[in-house]
Amino acid sequence: MKIVIAGGTGFIGKKLTDLLLAEGHTVVILTRGDREPSGKVQFVKWLDKGTSPEKEIRQADAFINLAGVSINDGRWSETHQEQIYESRMTATDELLRIISSLPEKPSVLVNASAIGIYPASLKTVYTEDSTDRANDFLGKTVRDWENKAKRVEEHSVRTVIMRFGVVLGKEGGALPLMALPYRLFVGGKVGSGEQWVSWVHVTDVVRAIVFALKNDRLCGPVNVTSPSPVQMNDFGETIGSVLHRPHWMPVPSFAMKMVLGQKSALVLEGQHVVPQRLIDHGFEFTFPILKLALDDLLT
Repeated sequence: MKIVIAGGTGFIGKKLTDLLLAEGHTVVILTRGDREPSGKVQFVKWLDKGTSPEKEIRQADAFINLAGVSINDGRWSETHQEQIYESRMTATDELLRIISSLPEKPSVLVNASAIGIYPASLKTVYTEDSTDRANDFLGKTVRDWENKAKRVEEHSVRTVIMRFGVVLGKEGGALPLMALPYRLFVGGKVGSGEQWVSWVHVTDVVRAIVFALKNDRLCGPVNVTSPSPVQMNDFGETIGSVLHRPHWMPVPSFAMKMVLGQKSALVLEGQHVVPQRLIDHGFEFTFPILKLALDDLLT
């Protein structure tokens, strides 16, 4: 397959590219920078004045959209929030334009999303059929992003909306920052400790994306989380256990809010999310249990 990736040089994109190449696919990465071709990877400039990536892409079997300013970087100032939102809208608009201009349409678009579309709750268990929607900044961003991506269905392109949970990896995602206090012997309960963490190992993220590319029956929203979410206190205790560090120093909610502002919601609130559609379609997780994932990533 010839697969076009927007956001292919990011944390998830790099690992996804490696897996696709290992399976023998040809990868085209849309980029703003100047990069030389590498093996089966072709770099095509986009989102710059005068660029026409569709002329270089020509025929593609699938598109994957991971593009957007990271929600994990920096404090959520008004400017940063605008960048998070606009980067996703702009990239998706351009992908829609590219696909509409191709004489031969791809068979599928896999578009990133997030479980932040669901409201924070201690009791509700969310599946893809849940209709509750968050009204905060992240909820609005994700909702608008999904609605825009679905417009590709006007071209009879199968669309898969992958709602990522808290992605755990060595080189990026939330884990390095979450593990740092434990490495310094000052880890402990964050906020109430009761908030849910619907986590997923980055290996299972990229495997789920490839699974969606190949599975013609899979469409619409797909929760990309492990089948065994945990509450924050259990998450911290497991980090401590794996690193052989104490879990003892609590971080009160007000302190997190002072440091992170609105972004503190990412750690003080959470959703209990189940990947029901992946399970129903027979996807098997490499890391279904938190301790297995942390043993792999922290030791």
